Amino acid sequence: MIQRAKISEIHEILAMTKACAAHMAENGIFQWNDDYPSEHAFKNDITRKELYTFKIDTQIIGSIVISTKMDEEYLPVTWLTPNKNNIYIHRLAVLPSFQGKGFARNLMDYAETYAQQNSYASIRLDTFSKNKRNQKFYETRGYQRLGDIYFPKQSVYPFHCYELVF
Repeated sequence: MIQRAKISEIHEILAMTKACAAHMAENGIFQWNDDYPSEHAFKNDITRKELYTFKIDTQIIGSIVISTKMDEEYLPVTWLTPNKNNIYIHRLAVLPSFQGKGFARNLMDYAETYAQQNSYASIRLDTFSKNKRNQKFYETRGYQRLGDIYFPKQSVYPFHCYELVF
């Protein structure tokens, strides 16, 4: 079940994303680190009512941020739609032992349905340039790659920006 995250779940969410970061690092993808994603970021997401969890029974196995806030790092990108009625996806994660079973697809289906039902023009997101699996995942869903941005605290490599227009 997908539902809004609660502040009481923050430690379980952090444990899940740390497991994801370790799993990516084991596969040579240094996308997340000790600084990101942070407890502070998740607390802000919860306060803004933008963090959602995917639970099986009572265990959190995934999460996604569905935000209306455009981060300043996205300003240089030439988007397909105007910067006024968009959804931004951040911190999509699925516990490594549950990966490859369609749960990330379920989370993105949820976000896309939410965006369409609320008449947003598009969904925007970024993914690490060294994470070929994620790039294929978004491109298969119809997202268009538009440009690159950098998050210096995360990597010297770029992050590719994508947009799906409705």
